[in-house]
Amino acid sequence: MAGGTQRSADYVVIGSGSAGSVMANRLSEDGRYSVLVLEYGGSDAGPFIQMPSALSYPMNMPLYDWGYQSEPEPHLGGRRLACPRGKVLGGSSSINGMVYVRGHALDFDTWEEMGAAGWGYRHVLPYFKRMETSHGGQDGWRGDGGPLHVSRGRRKNPLYEAFVEAGREAGYQTTADYNGEQQEGFGDMEMTVWNGRRWSAANAYLKPALARRNLSKVSRALARRILFDGRRAIGVEYEKGGKVHTVLADREVVLAAGSINSPQLLQLSGVGSAPHLKELGIEPVADRPGVGENLQDHLEIYLQMTCTQPVSLYKHLNLISKGLIGAQWLFFKQGLGTTNHFESCAFIRSKAGVQYPDIQYHFLPVAIRYDGKSPVKAHGFQAHVGPMRSKSRGWVKIQSSDPKDAPRILFNYLSDPSDMEDFRTCIRLSREIFSQSAFDGFRGEEIAPGADVSSDDALDGFIREHVESAYHPSGTCRMGARDDAMAVVDPENRVIGVDGLRLADSSIMPRITNGNLNGPTLMIGEKASDHILGRDPLAPSNQKPWIHPDWRNVQR
Repeated sequence: MAGGTQRSADYVVIGSGSAGSVMANRLSEDGRYSVLVLEYGGSDAGPFIQMPSALSYPMNMPLYDWGYQSEPEPHLGGRRLACPRGKVLGGSSSINGMVYVRGHALDFDTWEEMGAAGWGYRHVLPYFKRMETSHGGQDGWRGDGGPLHVSRGRRKNPLYEAFVEAGREAGYQTTADYNGEQQEGFGDMEMTVWNGRRWSAANAYLKPALARRNLSKVSRALARRILFDGRRAIGVEYEKGGKVHTVLADREVVLAAGSINSPQLLQLSGVGSAPHLKELGIEPVADRPGVGENLQDHLEIYLQMTCTQPVSLYKHLNLISKGLIGAQWLFFKQGLGTTNHFESCAFIRSKAGVQYPDIQYHFLPVAIRYDGKSPVKAHGFQAHVGPMRSKSRGWVKIQSSDPKDAPRILFNYLSDPSDMEDFRTCIRLSREIFSQSAFDGFRGEEIAPGADVSSDDALDGFIREHVESAYHPSGTCRMGARDDAMAVVDPENRVIGVDGLRLADSSIMPRITNGNLNGPTLMIGEKASDHILGRDPLAPSNQKPWIHPDWRNVQR
């Protein structure tokens, strides 16, 4: 493999995903510093990515997806679950479901308690506001001038309203903005869609910034390892077009490759568990046993019902209708192509004594799988439901010193006994919601799990066989105090044990947040940018989020 070019920049950002795109924009904003972004994927152009309703396609296309799979999961009967990760401009924000959730306020206060000083809710709320332009959100709690447009669906389908009304009938709160003061309750779901297009991190942050002379990107560049002079990161070795190139960082290397690739690249570069690295012939630079550990995810089950009225999206699953929807989107950026179809949702608590929501619902007015396959040839509707704070933990480990070898990934799903109990609760609470009078005009038979699946043993079997990842891997390079042996980055995003290297993406989360992870990952990129530039953090907020006043004694 012939040697290639050597170039330099003040900051070298590895990965153009959610956090990487944000940092590329913010680090180059005032024109003082040169910034170079390395991205292994290619262009995000084309309807498969840009049309919101086409979301099931890019995450199943090798062109855009790394195509990772878990190891056989011991508590799922040896099933291997897909772990899609974006391999394209915008990273996973270009292949995700576009659902926008900040996370609950107490998630971030928990981070602070776990050693992430300065990352409590009062600290991160100003960054959420800085990044957002909210359309329809709660005044005073949302941003109105940021690059990230957050919108709501038109909720034309009557099933969306039926779901929210059923929650109200069952005695739950409703909320006008779960990303505002009150997450708990049933209401409209928000999406990163603007003017009919997927509003990815690439569209919101990276592309506008690429017009700057001090920002450049190298696409189809596979980062092979971070280069060190002693313990100081000085650059990145990458492969492009069959040649190995280097880029030197005059100030810092910034790693933003995501929860799978960031720990992989650290390990390939000699930062990780020293015994594991030595086994693979890699000379350790810093012995950080926490690299690749603490892997977390959200699992979900689909509770599916047949619909007695022909109002679901089933009527649009034929080629003619799909063609018409595509044409309407292509020429006018209007119609059903402009939504991810997740337009109603809920965050509820599983039982009394739980302080804030630990169950999330995505409601969908069709019975269908995430990959776009319909399980029944009939009208239907479904809820994706799962617990938010599983105690199970897994890991990501390289299996060789070859950067082209996929890392081994074990989520260890359902390894904690409480997870199964939580899932049974999710299914039973969902059945209660679907039994409310709001669904009387729509509710047919239960497709899945099926009315006959009701005992604990029967539900456990169904869960093990049918549970799916919500595609929220996180936590593998967790943030913590510098004297925490298992922490990988400190609260200013510096990789502990080395110099000149920062890390900011979903891998730094000490604990997974409530809901979908794109929102908090973008926030991480925003806050990390200030740390990297040595700026004072934004002033903390004194706004107090709503917590159910009687959470100790009631479930709803």
